[in-house]
Amino acid sequence: MKAHDGMYIDGGWRPAASGEVIDVVNPVDEQVIGRVPAGTAADVDTAVRAARAALPGWAATPPAERAVRLTALRDVLVSRKDEIAETVTAELGAPLAFSQAVHAGVPIAVAGSYAELAATHAFEEKVGNSTVYQEPIGVVGAITPWNYPLHQIVAKVAPALAAGCTVVLKPAEDTPLTAQLFAEAVDEAGLPAGVFNLVTGLGPIAGQALAEHPGIDLVSFTGSTAVGRQIGATAGAAIKKVALELGGKSANVILPSADLAKAVNVGVANVMSNSGQTCSAWTRMLVHRDQYDEAVELAATAAAKYGDRIGPVVNAKQRARVRSYIEKGVAEGARLVAGGPESPHQQGYFVSPTVFADVTPDMTIAQEEIFGPVLSILRYDDEDDAVRIANGTVYGLAGAVWAGEEAEAVAFARRLETGQVDINGGRFNPRAPFGGYKQSGVGRELGAHGLSEYLQTKSLQF
Repeated sequence: MKAHDGMYIDGGWRPAASGEVIDVVNPVDEQVIGRVPAGTAADVDTAVRAARAALPGWAATPPAERAVRLTALRDVLVSRKDEIAETVTAELGAPLAFSQAVHAGVPIAVAGSYAELAATHAFEEKVGNSTVYQEPIGVVGAITPWNYPLHQIVAKVAPALAAGCTVVLKPAEDTPLTAQLFAEAVDEAGLPAGVFNLVTGLGPIAGQALAEHPGIDLVSFTGSTAVGRQIGATAGAAIKKVALELGGKSANVILPSADLAKAVNVGVANVMSNSGQTCSAWTRMLVHRDQYDEAVELAATAAAKYGDRIGPVVNAKQRARVRSYIEKGVAEGARLVAGGPESPHQQGYFVSPTVFADVTPDMTIAQEEIFGPVLSILRYDDEDDAVRIANGTVYGLAGAVWAGEEAEAVAFARRLETGQVDINGGRFNPRAPFGGYKQSGVGRELGAHGLSEYLQTKSLQF
């Protein structure tokens, strides 16, 4: 798609407040593929004013009609699925087949789920002598990351619109073309002017201005825990609600009764998916010491198959970050059994699929989020030891448990301090709540729980 040189505000493309631009770079060949405006606080202010002006009309729109509009948006996304996939591949570097199935397919499913929820959710209920109403919280400032550019947009914008809120979106500067394509879809779907607004720009400028703006009632942010702390502090000063989906260091716990080969192979695939740029990736594999050597061998063999099957990481800075973690893992005594810090290609921001053995829980690579195709394999002695290791980080976003019997896996999963756990390779569910414990965030996305983030409660007593 051709990049727009303006912001999508109040139902149309408007000139930016300044002439500054951001280059969009293809991480496969390092070539500039487009330029978008670098938004300023003035652009954010214009967008927030448009969203506030549109709020009364959209909030008063019956939920059934909001559902019709969201269905129309979903249908436009379906009609442009190939273009979405091609755009994500161009600016993120993901293989096209993965972009079609995940980067385009998942947000379409999520958009459809919120169209249904808008029509079926109980926005009003009787409680004794009271009537309780769920009302839109107001204007939402959505700040989204680059790793799943359309999914993260839809996971915030769709429930906000279903709730009756209006939105100002500030997407990641690495993947703004996907956000512009989404704005085109909103326009094509015929949503009222000002209900959705897009400001492209840098996080410290446009993102900070959005979080600070007094006209924003809720800030929904997905990204690093460090930035989440800043946004939480900014919003807290104004007693403003936040929804924060932050980092992860998820454990993949393989119990002795599990199908070891299946658990290891699926676990490696999970870490290598999207070049490891997934906050919920199972980057720590926990294996009983009696099965440890076999698991390491299986993981090394599996990782070797991904050398030419995964794309690059998003940019040069991210590549340097991932490489530094690999080097630190070696320096701290972990054993490389696949991959390493050297790039497998002369051009592009590629990182070799990497597997570490002999990792101990106190190592940096077992504690900090790397956000690249790097797996750490740790030993445990018994289930209590596995629980201690799995819960032994500041994060609690996701995880996995494998066992011969589902009940055994469920019993173990209930002991984990994390927001979502896959049992024996459970499938992704776009209606299940997603979000973290501890420093992995505040609030939930997806499904009815995600919708509730954008609603506030009022009770009338009779």
